Amino acid sequence: MEIISYVLDGALAHRDSTGTSSVIRPGDVQRMSAGRGVMHSEFNHSQERPVHFLQIWIQPNVRGIAPEYEEKRFGPEEKRGRLRLIASPDAADGSVSIHQDARVFAGLFDGAERATLDVAPGRRVYVHVARGRIDAGGYALEAGDALKLRDVERLVLGGGKDAEVLVFDLPAATAEPCRGSGLGVRRRTRRAWASPPASGSHGA
Repeated sequence: MEIISYVLDGALAHRDSTGTSSVIRPGDVQRMSAGRGVMHSEFNHSQERPVHFLQIWIQPNVRGIAPEYEEKRFGPEEKRGRLRLIASPDAADGSVSIHQDARVFAGLFDGAERATLDVAPGRRVYVHVARGRIDAGGYALEAGDALKLRDVERLVLGGGKDAEVLVFDLPAATAEPCRGSGLGVRRRTRRAWASPPASGSHGA
């Protein structure tokens, strides 16, 4: 899997069997390619406040590669009123690179702020609202809502109320979320204050 972690609040600590360890905070995007296999653990870095994060699993289009790790920061000014590319197959615009013909965008919207994403023929779009409220393609969405679109030429986002949104531009073969293959989005809030026990580690 291509595993993308996106922190909304707090701080998320990461360790894996490649020797990588880090702490990511709001604005940071972490990409880990599990490749041939990796053991990793994630846990709340703070003993005083919870961590709230999204974790996206995307099936890669290659097999047998060595595990890889990457991390970049995208400040709120880069996402305000627009869709900022944060993950892509060619690391375009400074995004993290993933082994799949997919692109992930993040945006912050409030009031009159609007953004448009042109959709190429044969592509599909998946929208996930991380927080707040927004109109996406004519649909009113709230935090935790998701929207799947196909056979559209563009996606228009607007009418946001403290909204933070992730948008996925996907090939048709990977456009079904949470079905065992393709795309999966998990919304997670970790409230454990101590480092995790051994059972908290998991392989990918």
